[in-house]
Amino acid sequence: NALNGDKVKVYIFAKKSGKKNEGEVVEIIHRAKTDFIGVIKISDRFAFVNVDDRKMLHDIFVPLSDLNGAKNGQKVQVSITDWPEEAKNPIGKVITILGEQGENNTEMNAILAQYGFPLEFPKEVEKEADAIPEEISEKDMDGRKDFRDTVTFTIDPADAKDFDDAISFKKLPNGNYEVGVHIADVSHYVTPNSNLDKEAYSRATSVYLVDRVIPMLPERLSNGVCSLRPDEDKLCFAAVFELDEQANIVTEWFGRTAIHSDRRFSYEEAQEVIENKAGDYSEEILKLNELAYILRDRKFKNGAISFESTEVKFKLDDTGKPLGVYVKERKDAHKLIEDFMLLANRRVAEFIAKKGKGKKKYTFVYRSHDSPNLENLGNFALFAARFGYKINMKSDKEIANSLNFLMEDVEGKKEQNVLTQLAIRSMAKAIYTTKKTSHYGLAFDYYTHFTSPIRRYPDVMVHRLLAAYLNNDKSADEEAYEIAASHSSAMEKRAADAERASIKYKQAEYLEENVGNIFMGIISGVTEWGMYVEIIENKCEGMIRLRDIADDFYVLDEKNYCIVGQRKNKKYQLGDEVKVKVKKVDLAKRQIDFTLIQD
Repeated sequence: NALNGDKVKVYIFAKKSGKKNEGEVVEIIHRAKTDFIGVIKISDRFAFVNVDDRKMLHDIFVPLSDLNGAKNGQKVQVSITDWPEEAKNPIGKVITILGEQGENNTEMNAILAQYGFPLEFPKEVEKEADAIPEEISEKDMDGRKDFRDTVTFTIDPADAKDFDDAISFKKLPNGNYEVGVHIADVSHYVTPNSNLDKEAYSRATSVYLVDRVIPMLPERLSNGVCSLRPDEDKLCFAAVFELDEQANIVTEWFGRTAIHSDRRFSYEEAQEVIENKAGDYSEEILKLNELAYILRDRKFKNGAISFESTEVKFKLDDTGKPLGVYVKERKDAHKLIEDFMLLANRRVAEFIAKKGKGKKKYTFVYRSHDSPNLENLGNFALFAARFGYKINMKSDKEIANSLNFLMEDVEGKKEQNVLTQLAIRSMAKAIYTTKKTSHYGLAFDYYTHFTSPIRRYPDVMVHRLLAAYLNNDKSADEEAYEIAASHSSAMEKRAADAERASIKYKQAEYLEENVGNIFMGIISGVTEWGMYVEIIENKCEGMIRLRDIADDFYVLDEKNYCIVGQRKNKKYQLGDEVKVKVKKVDLAKRQIDFTLIQD
């Protein structure tokens, strides 16, 4: 009765020649999970939960005494309580009723529960948040630089409420520019070991589903007290730079500040200022954009890689039903903010790393990105060559240059998404760690996350550590921070998986109206059992099962990213354009099935 992800003890059988090792599970050391999401079916004498997770192969039996008020056909969260040795199915109890199957709210909550994110904050956490005053006292201003009279603004998505970062701008008498990157001072309000801190640590990140944000901190903090809203005094932790015309750092300062944001721009509004060279604070925005261009150019010359992956957004009606799909564009306004955030993150990391040179060591949380596995990259290079792109693998810098050239060249072409996703997959994953390591993708010697403490717990840790070291405190306990960094990396992955699941659900819901319709698509993945196809016009992805392709018996050729017909030798390769018909949509499993239309 071992389940997917369990840690088990295995007895290995004697190896038969030419066969893979086989064995038998003899003990379950640790269950990966005991809580599952599914639809409950209730009869007169018993009930069982049909689990959504495809990797869970057993229904869960629920005694009628453990229904917790659940009604037949509802979506529930069930916890396994027992699995008798001879029993085919585990026994469980309903712990949460998520609602009626197929309702938007139910399905989004089911995704959150599946990935282990709580649906609400504990009462004691809300109580602690409610007790925090919005007004800034004289005591709050102790040891802070006052930027309230300096021009300051925020640039964020139009629907954002959690404003983490603001930029202040001032032209100096010597002709240089003072640019302040002011970040919400979350660690001023969220103190170590408080209920708020424990909850934020546990969640480690805000979760962004298609139609909602599940904040890491209660809304009173995330959208209120800490959010850098316009026309309000706010407390910040800042990195302030004096930059010359070439965006070289002349001086820098890190410390606590108070700001008063003069204007809240959406990305679209800021972009309009850049394109029309007119509007509120146009002089400041245009100069910041110039400086950002120089910073960006320098970053790429140093070997940074530009991955512009396609971000799909849905147009939803009031009930959350998708009406349309569009691809989000990244323009200069987005890049301006990104480049100044990168500058602040990099300089904070370098400040601590250099402070800890020699015998003195300062525990810190870095954002680390390893160089790519050359075998993975080699396979990608062979695949990219099919489209006429050359990856030069002589050095890290050459790899970066050729990947950037590919990303630039492929923009807007039908194979863009497939090549971008494959390139990203051939890279190592970025993680949080206390080890002083570089960031390959950004070509930075040291890097950290300092700029989003409202929605990322590592940034809260970075604020605390930076404050301590600016105060000349001794180094923090490395082991505790390494555990916290590792937990944050794991939760970041979970949040990304939950976001992907919500996109998959909306794609399935959108295509439900299109069953029987024919689309052109690009093969985006190949496996032993089928090939994934992404529809060109709406980016929805579904699967063609190999057993459903009638003209031959197809098998996977993993090395060449293709499936091959055994009799006619016909190949379907990653990146190929194919015609598909929407065969079936399973909302509960977030699955779309296609039929291949062969000429």
